[in-house]
Amino acid sequence: MRQRRHYRYGQLFSTVVAIILLPYIVTVFINGPAVLTGAEVGEDYLFVEVDGKSREIPVEEYAIGILAREIPVTYEKEALEAQAVMLRTRMYKQITEEGKSSIFTDKYFEEKEMRKQWGRVKYEEYRAALRDVWQATEGQVLTYGDVLITTPFHQLSNGRTRSGNEVFGGEGYPYLQIRECPKDVEAMDQTQTMLIEKGDYEVISTDSAGYVLQIREGEKTITGEEFRQEKGLASACFALQEYEDKIRVTTQGNGHGIGLSQNMANEMAKEGKTHEEILAYFFADTVIREVAEIL
Repeated sequence: MRQRRHYRYGQLFSTVVAIILLPYIVTVFINGPAVLTGAEVGEDYLFVEVDGKSREIPVEEYAIGILAREIPVTYEKEALEAQAVMLRTRMYKQITEEGKSSIFTDKYFEEKEMRKQWGRVKYEEYRAALRDVWQATEGQVLTYGDVLITTPFHQLSNGRTRSGNEVFGGEGYPYLQIRECPKDVEAMDQTQTMLIEKGDYEVISTDSAGYVLQIREGEKTITGEEFRQEKGLASACFALQEYEDKIRVTTQGNGHGIGLSQNMANEMAKEGKTHEEILAYFFADTVIREVAEIL
């Protein structure tokens, strides 16, 4: 009797499950099983190289980690939003060029690094602030014509940003033009000096913004950026002067000087400029568009 009752309950349960699943079974029979496509994965996740291995990381998590590493979170909201649009443009430019399975290698802060950077008390507040600017600019990217642009940035110019065509050569960067940055000249760390070992150096050429393009080092000629990296200089806008048994190097600005100056962008935001106005100033003749229109 008990076995028969269990059998009836089993039949009843099977019938109920079959009724619930019937729409799904019919759909699968007609259309095939639902599978998460690469496009759907690409919209929410990116493949990121971490410790030499590829990991699938949510786009927002990765974006927040990069913003935390690349710009002071205490900057004005509109300056942070400008940085977020530049970052999204950079990410989707890579995806359009390499495909959705592209592996991203940009360094980013994970939670432990953000906590160390900001401290336990400020962590939640600052992380939420970066999440807000990412979401506030959702889908926004920068284009020149129908093409996603290259969006370089630096901490502080020497008072002027550099011409992309002049630095990189050719005519491929018409939107990277020289822009005046008067607030950068007033920055406390605008001028820095350091001593390097005496050597046979000669500046060969500079660009229109005053940055060194080429310098002779002994018998070889290298770029100003290569010399900057080699000597650990703040900027490629530098002057050399003999000082006792050393060479004194005086630099102006901080970073390569191309594209957006973060310091100037922050000062513009303090004056009431929107992130759209900031980006329009540093990237000539560009338009903010929805990424869905591009992909």
